[in-house]
Amino acid sequence: MTETAPNAETTGQVLLVDDEPGLREAVQAYLEDSGFTVRTAGNASEGWELLQQSSPDVLISDIMMPQVDGYQFLQQVREDVRFKGLPVVFLTARGMTSDRIQGYQAGCDAYLPKPFDPEELVAIVTNLVSRREAQTDGGATPDIAVMARQIEEIKALLTQRGTIPQTPPPIRIDLTPREQSVLDLVAEGLMNKEIARRLETSVRNVEKYVSRLFSKTGTNSRTELVRYALEHGMVTT
Repeated sequence: MTETAPNAETTGQVLLVDDEPGLREAVQAYLEDSGFTVRTAGNASEGWELLQQSSPDVLISDIMMPQVDGYQFLQQVREDVRFKGLPVVFLTARGMTSDRIQGYQAGCDAYLPKPFDPEELVAIVTNLVSRREAQTDGGATPDIAVMARQIEEIKALLTQRGTIPQTPPPIRIDLTPREQSVLDLVAEGLMNKEIARRLETSVRNVEKYVSRLFSKTGTNSRTELVRYALEHGMVTT
């Protein structure tokens, strides 16, 4: 199981699950050359563990894997509320029409038979990441009144910070350094524009990281996120 160091401004994050080391390394290298951050796993069990830690933008999985195949893995992914909308690409040597139909029925977004053109894979992944970001930006940007109310709720929470009992998170949550920075600034009651200025990045990138924090913690608003972070000792400032 290998991974690259997270890059704050990459095109997107990809989780690649395939039991063929040669193909896994080749696809990882090609995607990284195209600007993606890629984490890899050699089987579905490792993939499931990494999926819960990394909250990727796209999951790429082989179908024919030992123990747990791609169809079973995708079923496990789709049964978890956190990953119902995660874009999934199947890579497989099984290219019959019936196999593709089974893949789409299982809930994959794209099906690429081996051998495939790496440029086609990059195009598919880029498109899925763009669609996911567009959906996130459209659904997660609250209006000014809602944002203002959440900021006030967060400030109220911070006044009670010393009295909030802390317990370990129910699941292991690994944050990248940039995600941690964004979380700390959200917990200070800053708006996205202020966070972007502090971190010298774009508002769009801040929105993307806040969305990932929602996904990793199972929360749906900034207030819920800060409350969760305070209860579980995730704020570092």
